[in-house]
Amino acid sequence: MELIQQFQHRINQAVSELDIGHKQPAELYEPIAYTMGQPGKRLRPLLSLLACHLFGGDIEKAIYPAISVEIFHNFTLVHDDIMDKAPLRRGQQTVYQKWNADIAILAGDTMFAMAYQYALKTDPALVPKVLTVFSKAAIEVCEGQQLDMNFETIKTVSIPEYLNMIRLKTAVLLGASLEIGAICAHALPEDIAHIYQFGILLGIAFQLKDDLLDVYGDQDQFGKLSGGDIATNKKTYLYLKALELADDVKYSRLTSLYSPNSILPVEDKIRQVKQLFDDLDVKEQVGLIMDDYYYQAMLALSNISIGSARLEPLQDFAQKLFNRTY
Repeated sequence: MELIQQFQHRINQAVSELDIGHKQPAELYEPIAYTMGQPGKRLRPLLSLLACHLFGGDIEKAIYPAISVEIFHNFTLVHDDIMDKAPLRRGQQTVYQKWNADIAILAGDTMFAMAYQYALKTDPALVPKVLTVFSKAAIEVCEGQQLDMNFETIKTVSIPEYLNMIRLKTAVLLGASLEIGAICAHALPEDIAHIYQFGILLGIAFQLKDDLLDVYGDQDQFGKLSGGDIATNKKTYLYLKALELADDVKYSRLTSLYSPNSILPVEDKIRQVKQLFDDLDVKEQVGLIMDDYYYQAMLALSNISIGSARLEPLQDFAQKLFNRTY
């Protein structure tokens, strides 16, 4: 864990060096400084540095593209919170709530451009490869967000459709972060493919854990409104699995609770949906599929042609993510 702490310190240092809080107009840059200064996991740049280290690279060669991914990720959160009407992010007011939606949109747009600025600071010989990976992931994340919004108005969503959506919306950026770190270390193409696949599988498990924590996690630790997905009728894996397991009575009750015409107070709705999830052992079902994706991720990691000792930091970090409670 000492290595991870060292990399986290370097990432935090690089984020602090963005030095945007004093720029003008303040209405544009203060929300960006507010977002980038929040105590998030900074998971994606850490994965980039871990991948670079895994393949024997110099992490200083990966720090700029790693930060570019972090800036891009935070841009997506600023815009997603507007679309989701989310009041909290990381335990603090979302940007559109603290300022307004117009400012949040413009701040997010600026962050998107800043992300490309930082990606361009990569070793010039690697810029085309890094930007190819970055751009592909950026487009796929937007595709995933659109599918997520589509699901709000589509009556029937299948579990495979949902898993594909979270692959796009969440997992591809984790995969890209690892891929970029490996590229910066000049890893072999087949190993880059394995590390990317590891990121995809881990990313799906990560999002399933997020779905679970949204319902069963501690709000103060998780940093978001408990039951927020239920309140906004999000068709998460928990909801879709509950429908699959429910008898006719429970199915009817669950779909009624998720109806846009429901007039039940939010607190009562969340409580009743959670009770249905408990009755159907949905929490256990999520655990089973998470276990499967985690196992597949570890298998992809073990296929990399490198000594097992060098794999340990990534293996340990993946386990920590898998077992997290917030």
